[in-house]
This record gives sequence, structure tokens and C-alpha cells, in this order.
Amino acid sequence: MAATTTIHGTGTVFKDCGHAPSYWPKCAHGWKIRYRNAFGKQSQESGFPDKDKASERLLEIHNQKASKPANQAKAERIARYGQMRFDEYATAWKEGQRHLAPASVGHLDSLLQHHLYPAFGSRRMGTFDHKVVDGFIRTMERNGAGLATQSNAFDKLKAILLDAHRLGLFEESPLLGVQAPVYDPKKAVIPSPEQLRNLRLAGDDIFTLLVDVMSGCGLRNAEAAAVNVNNIVADDVYRVTEQVNQTTKHYERLKHRKPGEYRDVPLPARVRDSIEWYADKYGTVDGYLLRHPHDAGRPYQPYLLQNQWQRLKRSGALDIPEGMVIYGCRHFFASNCLAHRIPITDVAEWMGHKSLEITFKIYRHLMPGSIGQAAKMLNVELTA
Repeated sequence: MAATTTIHGTGTVFKDCGHAPSYWPKCAHGWKIRYRNAFGKQSQESGFPDKDKASERLLEIHNQKASKPANQAKAERIARYGQMRFDEYATAWKEGQRHLAPASVGHLDSLLQHHLYPAFGSRRMGTFDHKVVDGFIRTMERNGAGLATQSNAFDKLKAILLDAHRLGLFEESPLLGVQAPVYDPKKAVIPSPEQLRNLRLAGDDIFTLLVDVMSGCGLRNAEAAAVNVNNIVADDVYRVTEQVNQTTKHYERLKHRKPGEYRDVPLPARVRDSIEWYADKYGTVDGYLLRHPHDAGRPYQPYLLQNQWQRLKRSGALDIPEGMVIYGCRHFFASNCLAHRIPITDVAEWMGHKSLEITFKIYRHLMPGSIGQAAKMLNVELTA
């Protein structure tokens, strides 16, 4: 089926009879129209004997919408959506989040099922106000939900309620004046250079390789699992192009990136040698160094690295700071960069953070210098 656009902004007229559009004027099938109704939803009508009748009906609908007072349209939206249950509204809202990656969809589903639906599932959308939202936050606090969970659940509730506010369901935003939960990541626990050297020798060759690429290039666990010798684009540059998605178990686009996007990161000679050594010793599959140990046709899974980490910890083989996790190898990369006065803007880009604010939150305490030191440095030129 091909649609034919009629008067600009009114909609489309078409047939879905299977004939080519060039044959539509001759075939006996009726014409149909498609348009956006007053609520912005796609609607369709059929049974028009010819194209002119269909076009006239589209123009009639367009004129009705154009002449309808704004407050009447708003009243209709309130009448329709204000009585809708939160779980129904949220389900429809979720269908519009087409930009989300599979892992993000899974995270959203978890927040809806475990936090938002139990709290608001049957609540009518028109009954939300700042007291309801604030009560939700206090309930999470009383139930002992972590700050990260509180922040994520509030962010999703906020997105849904802002969508409803744009429709005109609330005279005043139900988020106005609400103190949002603030998730402040703990300072990263980072191994010392000596501890990192010992860490490289604690596990098998896979463990050594992954520790090297995470600490030397700043890769996330899932990105390191997709390490590929073909991504060495220069002697000192590694191109991060994909990760092993922990939900789909397949190679997927990078976090915070569109399909096909990549980021280039520094490739220290030590890490390049490690990648090439592993490739020479074990071979590759389409350039990938790591595959699933029980099925070479599948990608290596990040949880396998975490499993080995836990085994090494239980055996006492790891000399690591208290509270450190395998992600600490990636933190080492950031620490190493900042200790050598590499600009934090570059570090944020190499690590693939969504915003510079995230990098500041986690690593600002690692940045060399202080106000006192800055005052002394600035004074040099002032007194010259």
C-alpha cells in the first residue's frame, strides 16, 4: 500500500487493496483516509466512493479541529486521560520510548513493576499532585530503598507526569516543589599500580587480558568482553565500537550511542602488546579475541568475568582495596589520566560518559590541585 498525501497537514488518502497506486482510479475498491484526531492519535475512516469525497472529509475534519476552541480541546483531553489509570497511561507512554536500548527497556520494566505500579497502578491520572509524589519518595525512604533506586524510580515517574502535564491534565505540575532524591555515587575504589600488577597475575589469560584493556583503555566490562584485534586503528588508538549486551547476550551498540557510532580511546603500548599476544596465542573469530567457553559461536559474556572475580576473592588470591569491584580497573584508567593532568573533558569522552557532570561526580576528587595550589600558581605571574 502507498499513501497519497492530500492538503498539507490534513492527512492522507489511500487504498489498501493491493493494486498499484497508478491503478487506484480504475479499481472498484473504496478509498480510505488517515489523520490525527484532536488527541493526537492516529485515526482512520473508510468507504469513500472516490478520492474527492475522501479529500473533502479530510478537509472537514481539519476545519473542525482548527475551529475548536483551545479550552474545549483541553477539556476533552482531561476528560479522556484524567480518568485513565496510571498503569494504563504508563503502558501507552512506554510504547513511545522507541529510542531505548533493550537493556534500558528491561530497566524501565523493572522500575514500573517493582516500584511505580505497586504505588500508583490504579490511581487516576488526574489525581496526582505534589503531595502524592512527595509521599511516594518518603515511602521509598521508609522501605529502605537505596538512593540509586529512589533516584531512578523518581526519574521515570517524573517523565510520565511531565508527559501528562504537557497534555494539560494538571493546572500546576505535580512535581513543583518536590525535593527529588539525590544519588551521589561513592568515591571510586581504585587499585594502586602495585595492586594492579598483582591483579593481572591472579587469574587466567582471559582475566589478564580484560584487566589490561579495562585499566589501560577505560573500557566497561561489557565493552572489554567484545575486544577485537581489528579495532586497533593505529599503534596508539583503539576504536570502541560495540559491547556484549547483558540482556540480549549479543553484540550491540555502545551505551549512550546510536548504532554505528564509536569512540576512539588511547591505546598504551602495554595494552596493544597484550591484545596481540592473546590473538597470537589463541586465535580470533572475526577478530574477536574472546568467545563463550562452551560455544565458540557465541560472544563471551561479561558475567563470566564477574564469576572469576568472585572466585578469586573467595580464594584470597586478590590483594585489593576493601570495597573494590572489577569495575575498579576502569576507574584506574580515569585516575591514571587525571593524575597525569589530562583534561577531564577528554577523559569523559574516552570513557563514554553521557555527560561531563557524571565524570565530575565520580572523579573530581582525583583531579590534582586545590584552591590553595591554584592561588600560588596564579600569584606567580601577578608578582612577576
